[in-house]
Amino acid sequence: YSTWKVVIINVILSMVMQKIVPHLWFDKEAKEAAEFYTTVFPNSKITKTSVLHDTPSGDCDVVSFSIWGYSFMSISAGPYFKLNPSISFVVNFDPAQDSKARNRIDIIWEKLMDGGEALMPLDTYPFCERYGWVKDKYGVSWQLVLTDSQDDKRPFIIPDLMFVNNVYGKAEEAKKFYISVFKNAPNGDAKHGTTARYHADREFDKKGTIKFTEFTLAGQWFDAMDSGYKHKFNFNEAISFIVNCADQKEIDYYWGKLSAVPESEQCGWLKDKYGVSWQIVPKQMDEMMDKGTPEQIARVTEAFLKMKKFDIAKLQKAYEGE
Repeated sequence: YSTWKVVIINVILSMVMQKIVPHLWFDKEAKEAAEFYTTVFPNSKITKTSVLHDTPSGDCDVVSFSIWGYSFMSISAGPYFKLNPSISFVVNFDPAQDSKARNRIDIIWEKLMDGGEALMPLDTYPFCERYGWVKDKYGVSWQLVLTDSQDDKRPFIIPDLMFVNNVYGKAEEAKKFYISVFKNAPNGDAKHGTTARYHADREFDKKGTIKFTEFTLAGQWFDAMDSGYKHKFNFNEAISFIVNCADQKEIDYYWGKLSAVPESEQCGWLKDKYGVSWQIVPKQMDEMMDKGTPEQIARVTEAFLKMKKFDIAKLQKAYEGE
């Protein structure tokens, strides 16, 4: 899979997106899955597709798409990683923002369940009037929630990190860590939101661990939770988070703060101390890889193949042929 970490740098900046963009790694289904999601969810669209030719897995699709205005990227990159529920996507159905929310949650649930699996059936729970957790036929997990936001509105799509196994009990620590990273970053904007804890020991969960917590990074909402159940999965590269950086200062900053697994560092990819994967990339590569001549693209590619953390000055020199 290391080869793929190199290849997808060519396309991860194919559109102007939010600061942090979830990146989904499929075997062969990136385009098919994106087409499915943009028919399941309203106000969604594919924004760009491209094909990588002559790769180790043949011709592969790369897709940028948005769901309710929230940007995603995906690639068909071979069977190297398996999607799992350690990172899922909360979908908020808020009657205060969508008059059809109560009906829409049921409709979308049925569509996601087509070939999918219910991890928690769509039903009434003590914590929510209408909630369900589904793994769709492509392996991506979604938590559908009928919210009652009133004055406390949340976006439609929020990534949710579940801390299990060797990082169980670290959801709160991780939240504080991520907030510290993005609050002190150039142009950073990060803050705490609501937190709910387990107030007594349960079968799998210890008192004081996190039932649910929320926070913002670069102005974008994230959720997190602990789960003491012995899951057969952990965080992996199947879902990573692209951080689009304006300059070398930002690249240096995020790389220095987030990277904790040296052997995972390659071509802008890193893993943090909790096992979550990030891609720290310069926005300047968008123009280089999109507008450059074949010769310029080849020189830039040759340059970044040798890098772990990106060096914009060296990339620019390669682009200009210096």
